[in-house]
Amino acid sequence: MNLALIGYGQMGKEIEKIALERGHQIKLIVDKDNQGDLNEEKLSEVDVAIEFSRPESAFENYKKCFQCKVPVVSGTTGWLEKLPEVISICEKNQTGFFYASNFSLGVNLFFQLNRHLAKQMAPFTDYRLLMNEIHHIRKLDAPSGTAITLAEGIMAENPVKKSWCNHSSENSTEIPIISFREGEIPGTHEIIYDSQVDTILIKHEAKSRKGFALGTVVAAEFMQGKIGFYGMNDLLKLNE
Repeated sequence: MNLALIGYGQMGKEIEKIALERGHQIKLIVDKDNQGDLNEEKLSEVDVAIEFSRPESAFENYKKCFQCKVPVVSGTTGWLEKLPEVISICEKNQTGFFYASNFSLGVNLFFQLNRHLAKQMAPFTDYRLLMNEIHHIRKLDAPSGTAITLAEGIMAENPVKKSWCNHSSENSTEIPIISFREGEIPGTHEIIYDSQVDTILIKHEAKSRKGFALGTVVAAEFMQGKIGFYGMNDLLKLNE
């Protein structure tokens, strides 16, 4: 399979390594210094584009790929207010879009665990809910896309929780997400239910970027030739 890498930071380089190990070819690499290379001529040789860039450039990157009928796999966060528009443009151009806030198998199993626990905890209002997320100092967005997905999972199972915020809160309808940016931490997420008598905590801690990169390449393999909007639940068949 011929791939384009849009964004060539540490994550892009890890994805390149995994893709080559799995027998794929990198036909195009686009970073901040050669954005003009994301054009029809160069995309004509590409089966799937993998996009890990910046929130402010992601939307235009998607549009360029869709216009050239190239499916996109993206893990860029911080732009999701435009997701309905992105899906609409994707469908109009009869191509494919795969989005995940986190491509790790373990994290996506953690999403399921989080929803199950949220449903079980919903009746027990004595427990105060809060979340912590910790990432490396270069991560641009806060809270992380993974943390937002976790919060949305809780809201889907607990009707009391109406929104999330990125600070401490005593409002019982809010889910407070506390963001830390430290060193080279790939990603840690904690969900805490705290009461006067005990604490329940579930936690996912990534050990490296390799798990994210592998999941991304597997998603690209999944998307070759597909039309429509997909996510990790489709890839892992977690809804079946």
